[in-house]
Amino acid sequence: MKVLITGASSGIGKEFAKIFAKKGYDLVIVARSKEELEKLAKELQNSYKINVEVIASDLSIPENCKEIHQKVQNVDILINNAGFGDCGNFTKTSLNKELDMINTNIVAYHILMKLYLIDMKAKGEGKILNVASIAGFLPGPLMSTYYATKSYIVRISEGIREELKKEKSNIKISILCPGPVKTNFNKVANVKFHMREADSSKVAEYAVKKLEQGKFYIIPGIDVKLAKIGAKFAPTTFLSKIIYKMQKRKIER
Repeated sequence: MKVLITGASSGIGKEFAKIFAKKGYDLVIVARSKEELEKLAKELQNSYKINVEVIASDLSIPENCKEIHQKVQNVDILINNAGFGDCGNFTKTSLNKELDMINTNIVAYHILMKLYLIDMKAKGEGKILNVASIAGFLPGPLMSTYYATKSYIVRISEGIREELKKEKSNIKISILCPGPVKTNFNKVANVKFHMREADSSKVAEYAVKKLEQGKFYIIPGIDVKLAKIGAKFAPTTFLSKIIYKMQKRKIER
């Protein structure tokens, strides 16, 4: 069995790699940092006697995603995890950073999901986990681009799930929608959370457990589950005001 994990050099992605390695899966780990990937690969190979393939690649470049698919075949589980955010007034944030974010958080997910789903359909089995966020259910003033990218992942995954249901397919798709997680996300996004941050290893463990159970919405934490319910019933204007205040506190740290 082979698992392809993007964004595997740190945070939740790294924890996913450790969990699947312990389960005896062969891994393909992808991120930009070759040094961090090779360090992780050595650790996992020595501990669990599995095969670990390292691919250092910038997923904000669409052609790199296509090259990964051409190079890596027979993937049983795809973990679309790579991504980052940014915080600030929309007219003041970096356009280039936002375009890289859109390419990493949306385009890379889209390409890898589409190509590997075609492969999985051909052999009649497989699993896909798209790492989204509770942000995917909410408006995101002061983090508008990031929230919008996660909304895309939620909506496209929901649509594909229904297609697979109607086809009576054995392939399962899931979305992981955590709240704040203690990773290097904050540093890249230039924010500081003023609320509890979940432990990345516990989030990954919960996600793998629910993925194996075939759950679609994977939402760790009762507070995050309540936030999803609130997003469904509260007016968007009200949510926008609340989230604006929350984001403002992140900037004014």
